[in-house]
Amino acid sequence: MTDAVIVGAGIVGAACADALADEGLSVTVVDSGIPGGGTTAGGMGHLTVMDDSEAQFALTRYSVDLWRSMDLPPRAEFLPCGTLWVAADDEEMAEVRRKQAFLSSRVVASEVLDSRALAEAEPNLRRGLAGALFVPCDAILYQPLTTRHLLRRAKFVSGEAIRLRDDGVDLRDGSRLSAAVTVNAAGVGAPKLTAGLDIQPRKGHLLITDRYPGFVRHALVELGYLKNAHASRADSVAFNVQPRVTGQVLIGSSRQLGATSPDIEPRMLGWMLQRAASYLPDAPRLNGIRTWTGLRPCTPDNLPYIGLVPGTRSTYVAAGHEGLGITSATGTAKLIASLATGRKPPIPVEPYALSREMVEHV
Repeated sequence: MTDAVIVGAGIVGAACADALADEGLSVTVVDSGIPGGGTTAGGMGHLTVMDDSEAQFALTRYSVDLWRSMDLPPRAEFLPCGTLWVAADDEEMAEVRRKQAFLSSRVVASEVLDSRALAEAEPNLRRGLAGALFVPCDAILYQPLTTRHLLRRAKFVSGEAIRLRDDGVDLRDGSRLSAAVTVNAAGVGAPKLTAGLDIQPRKGHLLITDRYPGFVRHALVELGYLKNAHASRADSVAFNVQPRVTGQVLIGSSRQLGATSPDIEPRMLGWMLQRAASYLPDAPRLNGIRTWTGLRPCTPDNLPYIGLVPGTRSTYVAAGHEGLGITSATGTAKLIASLATGRKPPIPVEPYALSREMVEHV
């Protein structure tokens, strides 16, 4: 018997394990895959404060603050490089100023860069861009090994969970992991264990290059990213490039709602790289050494499910973070830990409640 069983050894499940261990609970994590694999390995490792909504801002801001306060090991490759939200024209500069006003009113540091300042900050960007918003609190980490660090105090069990109970988890092999608290952190697989969760996979492609130290200095994201990534159900790409501690350059990103094949699609990959080259003209000269895909768990309102499953006493869900699972893992974990131990959550949990968007289960 363990105090808590978590289904899912991605970064969200691992962060929940770490937060529950902080509360003095013994924790077992079960997954049929490799810890830090799956959706976690398919992400970019970007820790970023977002402002799509007040609820998204609250969770991402709290989570980024938690990440920055942690004593992470060198293998986490934490890089406090900040984000540059790049504006291509005057219309997007208006969005820069809106974002800056939003963040400033909530005491998050940011700085508006004009075209010249942006060119000085990132010399390899194409000339003629209007400017950018610099958010210095954002950072990057290497999420697979960070996940393993977060799991250091938990027991890992390799197996497939088929049923959640208030007293534990049933596995495919007929065994049961007994516990007082259960947490569904299974990402795109979460609806199989908790009926009614409206989570769909959204496929993304990424490419990493050989080592080119200094080619980019910040996480670079186009201002049209949210519009391209979330506003349409059609396939989309957006300029999203970041440096790594290793000197490599990670290039993204693409979005395909409902696609489930892990195969690399040359059409999507080529489209994504063309988008990157439109901002970084020398990007085609870089040697790409690996490309891969990931499936991100997407919800209709772009907010995760965090909270107690209706009708249960001690079964919780922490899933549906889409592209913000790595950013939001720490804040999500603190919310789950506070709910499981009967303490007041550090930020309001109601916006992420399961009841808000759960579909009727027939």
